[in-house]
Amino acid sequence: MNAYNEAIEYLYTRLPMFTRDGVSAFKKDLDNTIKLCAALGNPQQKFKTLHIAGTNGKGSTSHMLAAILTEAGYKTGLYTSPHLLDFRERIRVDGQLCEKEFVVDFVNTYRELIEEVCPSFFEITVAMAFDYFEKNKVDIAVIEVGLGGRLDSTNIIQPVLSVITNIGFDHMNLLGNTLAEIAAEKAGIIKKNTPVVISEYAEETASVFLNKAQSEQAPLQFASDIYRTKMLAVDQDYLTVQAVDPAGYSVAYQLDLKGSYQVKNLAGVLLAVDELRKQGFEISEQHVHRALIKVQKATGIQGRWQQLSKDPFVICDTGHNEDGIHEVLKNLATTTYDKLHFVIGAMRDKDLSHMLPYLPKDAIYYFSAPDMPRAMPADLLRKEALEFGLVGLDYSSVDAAFDAAKDAYQQGNLIFVGGSNFVVAEVLASLSAKK
Repeated sequence: MNAYNEAIEYLYTRLPMFTRDGVSAFKKDLDNTIKLCAALGNPQQKFKTLHIAGTNGKGSTSHMLAAILTEAGYKTGLYTSPHLLDFRERIRVDGQLCEKEFVVDFVNTYRELIEEVCPSFFEITVAMAFDYFEKNKVDIAVIEVGLGGRLDSTNIIQPVLSVITNIGFDHMNLLGNTLAEIAAEKAGIIKKNTPVVISEYAEETASVFLNKAQSEQAPLQFASDIYRTKMLAVDQDYLTVQAVDPAGYSVAYQLDLKGSYQVKNLAGVLLAVDELRKQGFEISEQHVHRALIKVQKATGIQGRWQQLSKDPFVICDTGHNEDGIHEVLKNLATTTYDKLHFVIGAMRDKDLSHMLPYLPKDAIYYFSAPDMPRAMPADLLRKEALEFGLVGLDYSSVDAAFDAAKDAYQQGNLIFVGGSNFVVAEVLASLSAKK
């Protein structure tokens, strides 16, 4: 293969892909990843790693920590998923996308291995990321879990620190039907004698983490017990958050990630930085402040309470489960508008009873389906939503729904785009194409 597009198309069409195919693409063991990485010379053993899991917040936390490490002068890899616009968003060094040539060379070099092992799309991208980070001689890589933790392909690393953010209801068909069961899967990233930070203490899950940490002799701290964080202000540019440590010392941080949920995430980030300092990483307070104010620019993160335009006033957010939707509603409550136009889509395998009942009934809904087999048809989503008092029309595509919302928009309104990563991705792609 000579072209990047050919290599990507090969990966998309040849391999099972969870974002497209759902449960059938999820491999309930680490065997394929272990085989792949062994054939690559186990690159994941040749650089330091941070491992980040959680239902919500793991993406934001991963990007904030990567920005801080880069600002502190460390060559920093960042592996995240899913991507929104470009496959290479998954694999970055110091915020820069991996090169197209690397992807082509990797697929050409290891095509026989891929066809012998028959990995999932996620398994091969994890191996690819590890190979890229080793070739680029990173000092440390921030590795975000894809789904769960215990059986996630990323869970073959031996990190210097594990971080687990919020635990909520998502992917219950794979991870369990109670918060404790879901937490047990996330706790699978806790490694022997390796410090672990839990961003948020919760009564239902605390004992799960404490028991796992005790069995692994892993020092564990709950960040919400160490740092008390609260929102001080939010404007068009920044979210200002106060953090108070156990000694009562108060610091205000400005974040360019403006969603209210970053208040919780920040506690975990600050405690993770403290743990890294204990291990000899030289990270100053200035590094933390300078990084947090420019995470979007430094890492390329998108879709976290992101303002897409002022006129029309458009905001998107990738929150797509119960806790994510509650955070979206908190942000809507602090946003000034007189009418809400809500562009929404969902996946077939989502339990909509954990999302639809909480959405505002006074909004106008524009139901859509992202362009993938796993998407719930827009007319079916509209019918399900109507049972919860949510009223609107269904559209043939996300673009058509977004265009209809813009046509109906009047000064003082807000268009919100969400419900699924893939709805957000298609709107971002549409806006990018028009630039």
